[in-house]
Amino acid sequence: MATKFDVAAYSFRKKCPYVSKDLLHWFPGHMNKGLKQMQRKLKSVDCVIEVHDARIPFTGRNPIFTNTLTGAKPHILVLNKKDLTIRSLLPKIKDQLTSEGVQNVIFTNSKDQHCRGLKSLRPRLVDIIKSSNRYNRSEELDYSVMIIGVPNVGKSSLINMLRSRNMNIKHALPVGAVAGITRSVMTKIRINNDPKIFMLDTPGILEPSVSDIEMGLKLALCASLQDHLVGEEIIADYLLYWLNKHGCFKYVDFMGLEEPCDDINKVLVTGSIKLNRVRRTRDFDGRIREVPDVVEVARTMIRAFRTGELGKILLDIDLLKRDDKQENVLADL
Repeated sequence: MATKFDVAAYSFRKKCPYVSKDLLHWFPGHMNKGLKQMQRKLKSVDCVIEVHDARIPFTGRNPIFTNTLTGAKPHILVLNKKDLTIRSLLPKIKDQLTSEGVQNVIFTNSKDQHCRGLKSLRPRLVDIIKSSNRYNRSEELDYSVMIIGVPNVGKSSLINMLRSRNMNIKHALPVGAVAGITRSVMTKIRINNDPKIFMLDTPGILEPSVSDIEMGLKLALCASLQDHLVGEEIIADYLLYWLNKHGCFKYVDFMGLEEPCDDINKVLVTGSIKLNRVRRTRDFDGRIREVPDVVEVARTMIRAFRTGELGKILLDIDLLKRDDKQENVLADL
């Protein structure tokens, strides 16, 4: 069991680590091309499902979608990876999103075939399409759905799981833990027979410019930006800042520390000893020595967050409107 520490006993940083916005800017050509393809295909779909990360339900969603895609068609917001966030706060997250105008919110874990959210998605989808004005598709018997979202939130995984669950057919789309696996609008994938439902996978599209540094770092921490473009040590430093700020200290044992620490260099060097992550380097005189592989340790620390080893975490906890008497649950430790 992890050692308990009193957050009030430590003087941690009050501000988010500063990074250049240029490091958080990633809008390769396939994103611009994909967005144009999505806009052209919008007339041929009945509903748009926007997939986002449940750890950042209020930040990081691309505003371009609201202006060009979700505003024109019935819309369902699927908050995926619910298994990695704080389950007890999901109802409050949904209430807040509903109050902000998002009428259809479903939480899913696209790696769990028995997930209730996955089970409820198909009937919700059918009901929404039936009750909407399908315009030029009113005579069509099949339903066509476009899946959109920022990179690496589980769009392809969601399609694969629905296909497997509803039709008992193996996965049809490639998936991966790196942002940018899907690079173009693909052909329709059938995920249900009665009624016939087809889903259109699309590439993850980020906002062309990051206006808020912390939002960009949250996206990077959730793997919506490629790690090497931002820098693993930078992402790990933001993670350390957030964990300390919210009193989530599972990293102390994980990294081999004696107590919480606000210095990412010390955390990574200590972690290299605990995790035996070293690399060999040659000095100017030709001698070979072993030094801490801090980049690899940073990757390990980030991976531990992404797999839930550092606790169930809601990165947008400060944006969740809660009354003062509510229990201050920050992570399931």
